Amino acid sequence: MDPRVSELFGAAAAAQKSGGRKTAKNGSKKFKTRSARYPKASNNPPYLPPELKLVNPTQYRFEHLATQMKWRLQEGRGEAVYQIGVEDNGLLVGLTEEDMKASLKTLRRMAEKVGADITVLREREVDHDSDEPHRIAEVLVRKVPDDQQFLDLRVAVLGNVDSGKSTLLGVLTQGELDNGRGRARLNLFRHLHEIQTGRTSSISIEILGFDSRGEVVNYSESRTAEEICEIASKMITFIDLAGHHKYLKTTIFGLTSYCPDFAMLVVSANTGIAGTTREHLGLAMALKVPIFIVVSKVDLCTKGTVERTVRQLERILKQPGCNKVPMLVSSTDDAVTAAQKFAQSPSITPIFTLSSVSGESLDLLKVFFNILPPLSNSKEQEELMQQLTEFQIDEIYTVPDVGTVVGGTLYSGICREGEQLVVGPTDAGQFRELAVCSIQRNRSGCRVLRAGQAATLALGDFDRSLLRKGMVMVSPEMNPTICWRFEAEIVLLFHAKTFHKGFQVTVHVGNVRQTATVEALQGKDELRTGEKAGVRFKFIKHPEYLKVGAKLLFREGATKGIGQVTKLQPAAEWVPSAWASLGHF
Repeated sequence: MDPRVSELFGAAAAAQKSGGRKTAKNGSKKFKTRSARYPKASNNPPYLPPELKLVNPTQYRFEHLATQMKWRLQEGRGEAVYQIGVEDNGLLVGLTEEDMKASLKTLRRMAEKVGADITVLREREVDHDSDEPHRIAEVLVRKVPDDQQFLDLRVAVLGNVDSGKSTLLGVLTQGELDNGRGRARLNLFRHLHEIQTGRTSSISIEILGFDSRGEVVNYSESRTAEEICEIASKMITFIDLAGHHKYLKTTIFGLTSYCPDFAMLVVSANTGIAGTTREHLGLAMALKVPIFIVVSKVDLCTKGTVERTVRQLERILKQPGCNKVPMLVSSTDDAVTAAQKFAQSPSITPIFTLSSVSGESLDLLKVFFNILPPLSNSKEQEELMQQLTEFQIDEIYTVPDVGTVVGGTLYSGICREGEQLVVGPTDAGQFRELAVCSIQRNRSGCRVLRAGQAATLALGDFDRSLLRKGMVMVSPEMNPTICWRFEAEIVLLFHAKTFHKGFQVTVHVGNVRQTATVEALQGKDELRTGEKAGVRFKFIKHPEYLKVGAKLLFREGATKGIGQVTKLQPAAEWVPSAWASLGHF
């Protein structure tokens, strides 16, 4: 989005807060005289050069515009944002009321032709030489869904214990406010001890939908998950993670295995940054997951306490280790701008202040989710779909009358009902053949699964004891490489003493979680906090399927480190590497 458009909406919002229109006019006047070229489009294709006006186009022009809209929707994976009244060079010209109505009418006709709906996100008046007022508008165009081809964004929910994560998700997905005693979170819990203690210990998945007009679609009005999937054009899948420190391994597994697009860090306004808050923020940043912050429970605090918590967050985000730009969201305009900037720049960190009991500012978070675009475009999606099938197993169930069911994410390729795949590696390093009997996404049937989508696959009478978390189901043509040993470039984030050969850590790589021993340090005898090195690890229990370039995170007590897999040493071919000559075995 053009920064001038963004600043104008921000200036107008400020004017509304100050109670007058003079600020908006003065704020927008300086943009009119500037003539810088429209900035280059970023990797997020929905925000493309704007349309000046669409008044009474000829049939040929209309067909051309409809084709262009179809392309924009395809590139934006079902979404596009049009800026009406803005020239191609970013100059804010504006349209008269009559021209604006005609342009929106044309845009609506175009959307109907390509099977989409439009929603006016915001309108603002701009300064103009004539006496007649001129306005600009920002319009969201969204495809009407067909055959479960909705846009799906995954959001991991992080935060300290008792910060209100599960309650917030319960309010968003159930459509009812909390009673102040945790009623909203009861539907999210999976175990009796979670209900009794009020603390999440496992990973639960919840969904929030938006239809083609931008209206919220959730479990209110007694809807089922199947109905939500049928109505929704866009789906936000929340991955509710544990906040207590003793469940940290579950939280890390959720972040590495479930491949979230974004992370939502929930901070309680009355306790501020406490417990695992810093640790969760660090994990999300280490794994390069874009993060935004929600300050909850503002109904329990004075305005001063909330402001102090926000200032505390802003200080941490601006520190050299974070280098983030905090953006406090206090109006609908802020929420729209935050969603657009957040997806375009990883340094922007929106901050929301809300209450799950009073519902204060809850609508701003919904607007944010509605506008938030995907990180990958259709071209990257197509490239992944053309690769061989690879499905990562995160969960394993036994369902009566169905048999063995596995849950996870399709990393690449396409998976169809009846497809023949191989699963492994077993403890002996082998892969076994199996067939996919049926597929479900968000608790409703699905015939085809595409790269990047999460689902559950029914495997019929396949023996569950042969499966474990961390396995992969791949195409037989892939000839997957498995390894006991692998090399990685690591950074030691924290260690009380020295990190050396023989040290054992729990390694997280994607859906793989296993204890590994440090076999060698390249060029060094030991590592201290903050140092980098090449390290060779060896799994102690069974071989795993890894990929070069995969992000790695390891921990052991207070010891933590991150890195990247640089080399695999296949189980059948391993020989001592060149490091042996360095004498660091």
